[in-house]
Amino acid sequence: MKFVIQKQAFIIQLNHVTRAIPSKATIPILQGIKITATNEGITLIGSDADISIESFLPVDNESYDLSIEEEGSIVLPARLFNDIIKKLPKDEVVIESDDFYHATITSGSATFNINGQDSESYPRLPDIEIDQQINLPPLLFKQMVDQTVFATSNQESRPVLTGIHLTANASSITAAATDSHRLSLREIPTDLPNGEDSFKPITIPKKTMVELTRMIDDNGKLAFAVTEQQVIFFLENLTIFSRLLEGNYPDVYRLIPSSHQTELVLNANNFLQAIDRASLMSHESKNNVVQLEIGEDNVELSVKGNQVGHVAEEIDYKKAEGDAIIISFNPDYMKDALKSFGDVDIKIQFQSSIRPLLMSQDLEDEVPHSQLLQLLTPIRTHHS
Repeated sequence: MKFVIQKQAFIIQLNHVTRAIPSKATIPILQGIKITATNEGITLIGSDADISIESFLPVDNESYDLSIEEEGSIVLPARLFNDIIKKLPKDEVVIESDDFYHATITSGSATFNINGQDSESYPRLPDIEIDQQINLPPLLFKQMVDQTVFATSNQESRPVLTGIHLTANASSITAAATDSHRLSLREIPTDLPNGEDSFKPITIPKKTMVELTRMIDDNGKLAFAVTEQQVIFFLENLTIFSRLLEGNYPDVYRLIPSSHQTELVLNANNFLQAIDRASLMSHESKNNVVQLEIGEDNVELSVKGNQVGHVAEEIDYKKAEGDAIIISFNPDYMKDALKSFGDVDIKIQFQSSIRPLLMSQDLEDEVPHSQLLQLLTPIRTHHS
């Protein structure tokens, strides 16, 4: 194998592929990157148990300045190879390998020789037949993941809760994430070829979704397809294969309250800053609890009963109506939820001091099927 390529463009693709490569792997060869050269271009593959990323660099793409002198394939140690390429002195890079899996990397006056492995030993990506690809709006999809992924569980005891659950509606896709203490739900509009029947509900590992959002070009192509046990995402010259999480995802819509006793309307960003201040004190306590009290003519946020001290702050609000209430919650969970809204007015609806509170944007979004909901379970205290 021998090819010549432009360094910077090559580094971008190497960075994408190495996202899938684990620092420690039960199968040692998976700590390597598979490089295959054909007359059409270069294919790079990185993989672990959850996710595989394949990048194709075509000869006819001028940005790579790619020329193939000899076809072939090799697996090279990913981290070392990536670091070498980044530190080469010149833009032009020559990479070649011999029949004994020795690779030579040359750029300017620098020459590196590293030992590789037989690419035949590298696990093969599945050959799949795809009936249809579903196109996604890249920017909205990234937004949807960012506004939900923080609510996924880190507990492996219920693996299905460690991912984002996607469902299809007539003309939209909804993402749900819950760790059983909180729930995040975001809907985005998209053209689905078969409406609700475009795909069955699936749960995708958190790592896949996080890495995917880092690779998406806001103005580029994004599509996906679902097979029996996998989801495959298609970007401009990247293909991402991911396993799906098994198990029945909870019916999250049953968790969303249909009525409330108290409603508070305020600016999400201002409230976030107040929570942030209060959490300075709550973090000094074992319980990490912040209390919100909504009275007839004031709203107060406080941390009390703390050995270090206490804090109280009156909260600016646009509207407060319904029953007076005192409710306690984890400030870090609340901060995550508020950040997802950005600098907009939100309404928080309360059923009681022990029932989940519901957050949504105060005004309907101009774009249909763009709803964002956050649900947070309060912490029982002696006020509950």
